[in-house]
Amino acid sequence: MKIKLINPNTTWSMTEKMAVGAQRVLASGTELIAVSPAFGPPSIEGWYDDALAVPGMLAEIKKGEAEGVDAYVIACFGDPGLYAARELAKGPVIGIAEAAMHTASVLAPAFTIVTTLARSRGMIWHLAERYGMQRFCRNVRAIDVEVLALEEPGSAARQRVVDACRVAIDVDGAEAIVLGCAGMVDFCAELQQTLGIPVIDGVTAAVKWAESLVALGLSTSKRGEFAQPLVKTYDGMLAPFSPGQTG
Repeated sequence: MKIKLINPNTTWSMTEKMAVGAQRVLASGTELIAVSPAFGPPSIEGWYDDALAVPGMLAEIKKGEAEGVDAYVIACFGDPGLYAARELAKGPVIGIAEAAMHTASVLAPAFTIVTTLARSRGMIWHLAERYGMQRFCRNVRAIDVEVLALEEPGSAARQRVVDACRVAIDVDGAEAIVLGCAGMVDFCAELQQTLGIPVIDGVTAAVKWAESLVALGLSTSKRGEFAQPLVKTYDGMLAPFSPGQTG
């Protein structure tokens, strides 16, 4: 089984960190291919970044289809381009926000999402509504630290996450925590031990979900909405993305 983990931003150190976390939970015989796009934003911290990350991510889906990949994980908590990726891919495509929220909802009746910047809160609430998770999600709390600060040695970001989680438990009544950034993957287990409640990292949750769907012999439905894109020719710099383009 081949699972391709796509970090939609171009920061390779973050991709490597995600791969290490994912490798810890993989079943024997599952091959993980972790990649960042060749072009796009170095971090995704708003709708503009989100939109411009999608072409590079879709290019990696297209490569994966040629390489015989069985399933994909989109490793950004905004789940950029998730539905477009499902049109391109034969196998399952899982977004880490989707996976994390659903996982939390079966472990606890109430969870809070702890993310990086306050400007991302609206996007995350939008996803919670889209995935039917509003009745479980008590709050979305931001630590007001940029995503790339999570990569800096000695950063105060980790302590801010711990502090926000404690407030979520005491004030929101959260019984589980969802980490709202893929860059937090490496301290999920430590945080869970510290807090004493389930802490869900979307990267590992999505990888296991994708792995399970492939093992069950399930793939993306091509009956209607997620059918392959209609063949047509795009203009200008988007010409290589034209549906049906094999080059």
